[in-house]
Amino acid sequence: MLAPPRTVVHRAAGLWALERALQRRGFDRVGGADEAGRGACAGPLVVAAVILPQGRRGEIDDLNDSKLLTAAARDRIYDEVVARATAWSVVVIPPGEIDRRGLHVCNLAGMRRAFAGLAERPDYALTDGFRVDGLGAPGLAVWKGDQVAACVAAASVVAKVTRDRIMKTLHTTYPEYGFDEHKGYCTPVHQAALVAYGPCAEHRFSYANVAAVGQRRQRRGNVGVAPGEAARVPAQVGDNVAMEGGPR
Repeated sequence: MLAPPRTVVHRAAGLWALERALQRRGFDRVGGADEAGRGACAGPLVVAAVILPQGRRGEIDDLNDSKLLTAAARDRIYDEVVARATAWSVVVIPPGEIDRRGLHVCNLAGMRRAFAGLAERPDYALTDGFRVDGLGAPGLAVWKGDQVAACVAAASVVAKVTRDRIMKTLHTTYPEYGFDEHKGYCTPVHQAALVAYGPCAEHRFSYANVAAVGQRRQRRGNVGVAPGEAARVPAQVGDNVAMEGGPR
């Protein structure tokens, strides 16, 4: 039996070309997953999965990688995605779990959980950047998937908007850190607040910059490590992902 011809999808073909090619091969429900918050040193990691409907209903105007959109555009597109999607799911992974299990493990597990949480199982799964096993469907890791596949771009918007809203809510509890502005990423303003006030319960103590500040304050006997959080501070400050990437 002859193998089917190889499908080539060019980036210039547009954001929906990859899904359309898969659907022509019989994979009607193409799901995409992406995350937000991998590069932050405070707040949760948020992973979303989305299946967009076929045809014009699934073509959302101005849909793109969430990092390339304004906050207002993300909010509008978020509303359209959740209204139109065949299925969508969000997983929120708290800082303590990231510290215990590690960022990459949590990222992969979050994608599995996001796909498992969909009301409909996808026929094919697209993930941004990383290969993820155990999705219950054939899949493909797509480099810069949020700029190549519509369902991944939709997932990136859902994850980003969800996380930004969480960080704005956390700002009401911890206004001194400015979470509503930098959303927990390692900006100079955030680092200055971290040094001035010490880590709070929403910081990731496995990150080198947070661990270093926490340990200095503990040695000096300063208040600033949240109650019950001292056990999360590593015994040695390594070169963990304190400044990994930009906002995601």
